[in-house]
Amino acid sequence: MAVEKILVLNCGSSSVKYELCSVSGETCLAKGEIEAVGCEGTILVHSHADKKIKVPISARDHTEAINEVVNILISSETGIIKNKSEINAVGHRIVHGGAYFKEPAIVTEEVKKKLEDCFELAPLHTPHHLKGIMAIESILPNIPQILVFDTAFHQTIPNYAHIYGLPYRFYEKYNIRKYGFHGISHQYVTEKLSQTVGVPITDLKLISCHLGNGASVCAVLGGQSVDTSMGFTPLEGLMMGTRTGDMDPAVIPYLMSKDSLKPNEVQTLINKQSGILGISGISSDMRTVLDEYENGNSKARLAIDMFCYRVKKYITSYIGVLNGADYIIFTAGIGERSPFIRGKILENLQSLGIKISGKKNDLCVSNIAEISADDSNVKVYVVPTNEAMVIARQTRILLDNM
Repeated sequence: MAVEKILVLNCGSSSVKYELCSVSGETCLAKGEIEAVGCEGTILVHSHADKKIKVPISARDHTEAINEVVNILISSETGIIKNKSEINAVGHRIVHGGAYFKEPAIVTEEVKKKLEDCFELAPLHTPHHLKGIMAIESILPNIPQILVFDTAFHQTIPNYAHIYGLPYRFYEKYNIRKYGFHGISHQYVTEKLSQTVGVPITDLKLISCHLGNGASVCAVLGGQSVDTSMGFTPLEGLMMGTRTGDMDPAVIPYLMSKDSLKPNEVQTLINKQSGILGISGISSDMRTVLDEYENGNSKARLAIDMFCYRVKKYITSYIGVLNGADYIIFTAGIGERSPFIRGKILENLQSLGIKISGKKNDLCVSNIAEISADDSNVKVYVVPTNEAMVIARQTRILLDNM
């Protein structure tokens, strides 16, 4: 089928992010976000061209929220299309595909059932993704819907890297393994770097650092993920905005015993109250913590030192996994916008052939550019990510091949 305009959705527990993409030119026509779905004070933030508007709306659930998205896209005042029929397909970002989904999938009753089976792997995300799918079935009946999975890019990680040291029966029985996340982003920046430097993707040996409120590092060989820092859930790996990252699992039963914590309280603690927020005591927002760092706040300094140190550890360990690296990529909010954090992560790595140019680094904020020194053996690039375009592209490819 002919596909031109694709609506990309990312549905959270109380939010809906959207982007209307033109696949022929690979451009964003309009995008936005609805916050506080199901609550009072729901706001729709909508952008297209150079205009941004904020609109108070009523959205008791995801169906009403997505209906508001469609309405603003076709509005005579703010719209970018004339009617709903111009939307050829919907692509959904799905956080966790479990063991079922290794590539994009078109929505069917069977696919929805398998998605329900993945609820327990990502209980904070997948049920709400399904709400978005059901909403589209109500608002745009008969339109094809494609699911693109954050975990799919990491399906190429070999078993010796994705199986945990638990008795093997738990892997066989429950599929407990490293799944990895941010795969859509790691895939996009890998492909974009290949185009930028003119090196075939099959010849690339690189380390991709997706650094935002959620953060992960990925080792990529020949365009395929061979290891990544996130694991069975997004909790493993780097210390993040509110997540602990790597730590001794024995800490959990110890804390439960000492503070009489229940399992759900522990989940909240390690996922929502830890990381940069927990260490700094200030915020999970790196910008706010950096301001306090510059003001001499010792907890802010410790939080930033810990964050950068752990990214450096993963980068250097993946150099060993890859037997050297030709490129390092920084992407996502912190990776794209913080020269200070990039420089701190890569300082004192000259022995590994990694040298950053202070001038190039300082000048690069949210644009694609090389920031390594001229004599650096490993080239370092900032590559802004575009997950929506990957979802739109894979949606189009799947439908074109039907």
